[in-house]
Amino acid sequence: MNFNLFNKKMKSKHTRKHQENTENAGEEGINGKNDMPETENASITECTANAEQTEEKILTEEEILKVKFSGLEKQLEEANDKYLRLYSEFENYKKRMVKEKIDTIRCANEDLICMLLQLLDDFERANKSTEETNDIKPIKEGIDIIYNKFKNTLTQRGLKEIEIKDNEFNTDFHEAVCNVPATDENMKGKIVEIIEKGYTLNGKIIRYAKVVVAI
Repeated sequence: MNFNLFNKKMKSKHTRKHQENTENAGEEGINGKNDMPETENASITECTANAEQTEEKILTEEEILKVKFSGLEKQLEEANDKYLRLYSEFENYKKRMVKEKIDTIRCANEDLICMLLQLLDDFERANKSTEETNDIKPIKEGIDIIYNKFKNTLTQRGLKEIEIKDNEFNTDFHEAVCNVPATDENMKGKIVEIIEKGYTLNGKIIRYAKVVVAI
């Protein structure tokens, strides 16, 4: 056999086989057959599954946030209701305290007025006695009795006269209405006359003593 003719036949056979394989591959592509490796198919499937899980997870988180928001909204309503109740109770407490304070002052004045009414009765009796007698002595005694009774009534209520010791002038208790020249060096800065007595009520000064001070 001729060697050259044999080589030509083998090359022709090899060429035809290669063309058949190419045509088969093209037909498989046209018919939609998947010639993609199995590893790539698995990756696509896994990505799809992860996307679905992520979407489900997002929905679940939204539901959790809705539940939390609903709980916070309920707590806010309860806190607001509690605040309104406390505010209402506090307002009622203030009104009650103001009313009790007014009632206390009113009752205190009422008690004092009742005590002073007794003195008013004494003055009326003393006034009537002056019309029936011309003797000054019993009238004076009656006035002294009424005066002492009146003073004791005020003392029981916490009234106390401001004392002046050794004629010392004290701006905490005394008010100088005028000054006069001192007749002696030792009298300078001291009280020489009391114009009006001063008083304290339960330790609080309600009227300063008006005095004359030597300078």
